[in-house]
Amino acid sequence: MKSLRCPSGLPQPALGLTVMLLCACGRGTGDPSKAPGGGGDKRPVSVVATKVATRDMPVTLDGLGTVTAFKTVTVRSQVDGRLDNVAFREGQFVKRGTLLALIDTRPFAIQLHQAEGALARDQAQLAGGKVNLDRYSRVAKDKLIAQQQADDQSVLVGQMEGSVRTDQAQIEQAKLMLEYAHIRSPIDGVTGVRLIDPGNMVHPSEAGGIVVVTQVDPIAVLFTLPQDELPRVQRALAEGKPTVDALSRDGGSILASGSLEVIDNQINVTTATIRLKAIFANPNRVLWPNQFVKARLHLGLRTDAIVVPAVAVQRGPAGAFAYVVGGDKTVAARPVQVESTDTEFAVIRSGLEPGETVVTEGQFQLKPGALVEIREPGDNKEPGGRKGKGEGKAPIRETKKP
Repeated sequence: MKSLRCPSGLPQPALGLTVMLLCACGRGTGDPSKAPGGGGDKRPVSVVATKVATRDMPVTLDGLGTVTAFKTVTVRSQVDGRLDNVAFREGQFVKRGTLLALIDTRPFAIQLHQAEGALARDQAQLAGGKVNLDRYSRVAKDKLIAQQQADDQSVLVGQMEGSVRTDQAQIEQAKLMLEYAHIRSPIDGVTGVRLIDPGNMVHPSEAGGIVVVTQVDPIAVLFTLPQDELPRVQRALAEGKPTVDALSRDGGSILASGSLEVIDNQINVTTATIRLKAIFANPNRVLWPNQFVKARLHLGLRTDAIVVPAVAVQRGPAGAFAYVVGGDKTVAARPVQVESTDTEFAVIRSGLEPGETVVTEGQFQLKPGALVEIREPGDNKEPGGRKGKGEGKAPIRETKKP
């Protein structure tokens, strides 16, 4: 059988081999350094960078906390009776001694009158007994009556005096019951939802009570810290009450400032944390019971700390690192140890030196050895002067240098 030929006159197998050789030669003649993703790609990456600096930095510890009422009292009746009147509004701010509720006072008023009547009777009997005792004493001295009769009258007077004291105690008891019928707030605070309506019978044994009053000024915050921080906190508390800031849950704003009051007397073995309590003045009621906050404990001031913007510190499988720009405009991933951090700055324990340049924006495009071009914050141009995709967006806020 004759072999097929193409129009050029070459056999079909020879034509295919020729095409493959031409394609291979074409690929080999290109510039490897310009191949996408090639190891020789030296196009610089546009980044924002800043110098590592030293400055005095406050030493702080952050923990999650819960606002707790300084005092919480469940107001209950101390006597049995019918609830005649509720004198407070739900959610009302009340002072200590403010009338909250009134129980029917008539039974207690009757007991008071009975005790007062008994006192009047016994006081009259005591007065008569004392007159007789004086008479018997004079006659006994003249030997006109037996001395025993005078002694018996003296004993009777003593019994009458005891009855008078008992009557006085009964009056005080009746007055106390009458006062208990007027239920008053035991603390300054805020009333909660009313738990019982007027017209119901109330008893001291009832668990629910009439209303719950919570004191919100001052107010407390309970928060936790890792147990490893306990020695530093104890030293700070021994030198005085450290300042504690209560921040919003996102840490964006300070709600109130107070002081550390106490460290709990045991560590939570489940979470390996220690619980602390801080007290805050709360005149504007910005803190409310059971509110979640972020607590920031101030332990002092560290002088000449090595500081970088917090965004310069990256996290990787091996731990924290920062991209350091060298003299040849290439970057190296430098492992760092972070001592503390806040919303703006990170204090570096080791890994960086003052004066070195670290990348603060554009790290996601970098890898060790990459060539960079440093631009000003907000200048969103790509290398070579072309406008980047982000041109026209709001400028990035410049990190304040220490």
